Amino acid sequence: METTTSTLATSSAERIALPAWAWLVMAMALATVYALTMENGATLQAGATVLHELFHDGRHMLGVPCH
Repeated sequence: METTTSTLATSSAERIALPAWAWLVMAMALATVYALTMENGATLQAGATVLHELFHDGRHMLGVPCH
């Protein structure tokens, strides 16, 4: 029985190029998570009670203590 050795690619550290839109999406996602977990009405000001309640309920859904 003959055994052959396969050539495996060396696992060198190569940089992966990310497109600019991926960085933008990541920044927007982080800003959304921050707003969802930290917004207490100061950012949205008066008149945005519906959005505040949405964020408030979202914090409860995620298990983030808010009061």
